Amino acid sequence: MIDRGKRNILGVQVDAIDYEAAVERIAQAAHASQPMAISALAVHGVMTGALDAVHRYRLNHFDLLTPDGQPVRWALNWLHKAGLPDRVYGPTLTIKVCERAARDGLPIYLYGSKPDVIQRFAGRLTARFPGLQIAGIQPSRFRQVTPDEKAEIVQTIRDSDARIVFVGLGCPRQEVWAYEYRDALSMPVLAVGAAFDFHAGTLAQAPPRLQRLGLEWLFRLVKEPRRLWRRYVILNPLYLSMLFLQATGLRRYDPGTGVPPAEELRYG
Repeated sequence: MIDRGKRNILGVQVDAIDYEAAVERIAQAAHASQPMAISALAVHGVMTGALDAVHRYRLNHFDLLTPDGQPVRWALNWLHKAGLPDRVYGPTLTIKVCERAARDGLPIYLYGSKPDVIQRFAGRLTARFPGLQIAGIQPSRFRQVTPDEKAEIVQTIRDSDARIVFVGLGCPRQEVWAYEYRDALSMPVLAVGAAFDFHAGTLAQAPPRLQRLGLEWLFRLVKEPRRLWRRYVILNPLYLSMLFLQATGLRRYDPGTGVPPAEELRYG
């Protein structure tokens, strides 16, 4: 089990952690009804914080940020000698947490994505883990919600007796959601993004070899070029150049420079 705490990657405090330790921390918080915000960050997720002081503040107030992408794991190992043998990939973390939830009798709640996707995701989870209790599902409203609607969402999830919430709204909306709902829900909130689509079977995952080589982004770019080209063609080279500046000491990226949000965005 590896849990070496938070390490600075471009001003974002990412946890140098492995699957076993991450699942254990989430399960403990679920048993204790303890608020916990979790996200698995690939390069795009890190860059949303590196380039936006307000979002950097949000991310650096998460309880757990796992290295979802191989380039993020490599950065932890390169800059901080973390010694991580593997990344902590959101879709895999989802399965491992659901396996633990089924074993421990911890009901889960699914929030986000489209109605057909979330239904298929729920069905596949219960088929894979017969003991898993899905306390409720709620698709995204694909808009900002009112304060009253937010209160209704919170009450619905709390009344379901869920102990863990999985959120799939896409980056960075799901991280905003986890940040804004964390304290009100008093349970682990996992922002896992494409895990909903991958496990529902509506979006293809990159072959394992490409994943190991850190080329999952290329697979996804080929599959969805119009939607993802800006994310990968612009942000990936920028990530590498900024990482070089941090590694050589030519620039400091201070996690303390985040700016608290002036108001809630209330994504739904």
